[in-house]
Amino acid sequence: MSKKNIVHVVGTGTIGEPLIGLLTEYKKELGIDEVTFHKNSVSDRPKVKALLKRGAKLVVDADKVEGFKAWGIEPAMLHDQALDEATVVIDCSPKGMDMKEKFYTKYEHNTKGFIAQGSEFGFGTMYARGINDEVLKGSGQYVQVVSCNTHNLSCIIDTLALKEGADNLVEGSFVCMRRANDISQVKDFCPAPQVGTHKDGKFGTHHARDAYHLFQTKGLELNLFSSAVKLPTQYMHSLWFDLRLKRPTTLEALKARIKANDLIAITEKKDANTVFSFGRDQGHFGRILNQTVIPLSTLTMPSETRVVGFCFTPQDGNSLLSSVSAALRFIHPDDFEQRIQVLKPYFFDEV
Repeated sequence: MSKKNIVHVVGTGTIGEPLIGLLTEYKKELGIDEVTFHKNSVSDRPKVKALLKRGAKLVVDADKVEGFKAWGIEPAMLHDQALDEATVVIDCSPKGMDMKEKFYTKYEHNTKGFIAQGSEFGFGTMYARGINDEVLKGSGQYVQVVSCNTHNLSCIIDTLALKEGADNLVEGSFVCMRRANDISQVKDFCPAPQVGTHKDGKFGTHHARDAYHLFQTKGLELNLFSSAVKLPTQYMHSLWFDLRLKRPTTLEALKARIKANDLIAITEKKDANTVFSFGRDQGHFGRILNQTVIPLSTLTMPSETRVVGFCFTPQDGNSLLSSVSAALRFIHPDDFEQRIQVLKPYFFDEV
């Protein structure tokens, strides 16, 4: 086992790049000695150079070394060496399950933990910061940080329903209105609203399915269903929710609970672009780290046991927070809660 605390990030996409930047900027406060990252595409050399300037170290496969050297970029090491030396590996690629089977299992003996992102169902114990932090104590070596929309709807469920008791949610329905793609991506943009299919007969889409399994780690069996539609925008996801509760409540009580949760930001804005713009200007790498942003004016209660409203999913910010939290739990299990407080400037009470 390496004496240094090294976090190795695989992938430099919409989650990987800001995660590398966050880890390098705050590595002293987080108790991290080195941050390494794996990259294959030489065409992304401006991004690579920017991350190197921040203090991260480039890792490549053997057949890519000369390609990077030709552009004046000297890799620090090969990928197998980085995996061997890493304290924690955070996979931000779309191939987490394949990487686990082909590579990560070989390094279980000297790596404290492996973390993958939302699309890698089955990778490990499901986790979302502020929802099931206690599960990290017995999660084993593999953790799956759930998707950004699953973070959002899980936070809504936990705050508006379960604070009144684990049995308080009778039913939860959600419509995830997803952005077409990230502003950094050029593929898969849709020219018109594109409705999604309900591939899971019980849960509809993976958002409710994943939230179900997330809360199952707390011993809860929730009745959840979600639908999804992709919209021709690159700003951010929006979410519509409809919660049926067992116990009567009031709108004022729910709003007070929302304001008391530091993982939730409230807003008077009703347009995704204005919320996105705030994150671009005030967030870290343009990311708001809150789990969700709720326009309080959209909340309504058709009855005293039903609450309906809209909220925005802060890009991939909530996934970044959970990734850092899980990594620190592996590295500094005794004081990771104190260390992660360095990120509080990127939690907003109001947007």
